[in-house]
Amino acid sequence: MDPLTPRPSDTWLRVEDSSAIGAARRAASQLAAARGFDEEHVGQVAVAVSEAASNLVKHAADGQMLIRPHPRAETSIEVMAIDRGPGMADTLASIRDGYSTTGTLGIGLGAITRLSDAYDLHSLPGKGTVLSMHFTMRGAEPPDGGACGLTRPVGEEVISGDAYAFHESAGVITAIVCDGLGHGVQAAAASQEAVRVFAAAPPEPPGRLVERVHRSLGQTRGGAVAVARVDRAAGRVTYAGVGNISGWIAGFDGRQGLVSVPGIAGHNARRIREFDYELPPHGVVVMHSDGLTERWDLTGYPRLLRHGAHVIAGTLLRDWAIRRDDACVLVVRATP
Repeated sequence: MDPLTPRPSDTWLRVEDSSAIGAARRAASQLAAARGFDEEHVGQVAVAVSEAASNLVKHAADGQMLIRPHPRAETSIEVMAIDRGPGMADTLASIRDGYSTTGTLGIGLGAITRLSDAYDLHSLPGKGTVLSMHFTMRGAEPPDGGACGLTRPVGEEVISGDAYAFHESAGVITAIVCDGLGHGVQAAAASQEAVRVFAAAPPEPPGRLVERVHRSLGQTRGGAVAVARVDRAAGRVTYAGVGNISGWIAGFDGRQGLVSVPGIAGHNARRIREFDYELPPHGVVVMHSDGLTERWDLTGYPRLLRHGAHVIAGTLLRDWAIRRDDACVLVVRATP
């Protein structure tokens, strides 16, 4: 891939009127067909996505949908619906067919739960709802939902200067987040180069991976880079970073910051160091660019940490992203 034509960012579809329902349905149907879903399954995906989009139009404020190929499974697609609407106090009741808080026929969430191969839902009154759905081609192994990365470009840009990647081997997830310096194509070229080097590297500790990325970014603008190695079985996190990528371990008792050294990867970095941390059994590792404020706090979201990585990442992006900057957040759960 030409380094000046980086991979497009996640494409978020605003869902504010009925015309967006058809657009979401078509995008999901085309993606499912391209991934090898049979005709009946494509139809089920279309119905589930249509119901999710309809719920956003009817009940939500600032409703958005993400429809994308699963980054680690060629036979799966992911759909997320995020809003700042009134929220729901009882999500289990809302899933039952016939239940409604607005006098409309409450069949949407019930259909979604039946037609999706996996789903997760978190909602709070006054904050809104985050819905995650996965669809997997019949007969294929569904992917592990214990890790999720999301990006959102600044303003009306279509390419984000932030990027992420992760892979898993024998229960160990290794993840990278890079924030290319500035915005636009040149920033994206730096972050995508970091992801390319990460993906092509042999198995190495995070410190060596960051050093490898640092050496590769000299012909780009450079940026902030961090790598985390999450060993679920051992309950340990090894972390290394250069610049202002924020790394955290969050649990029911609060959160702990992960240390990066000052500098700009590719241009000016002090001696890169690794740090080891304990990962609590129900904790999560959160990495994000400075497109999210560091002031986020999950204590105001009851039971959120019991949900999957997609819902946690979606909630962080919705409530703590900064509108004037590219944003990237990656979440890895201690348990799948």
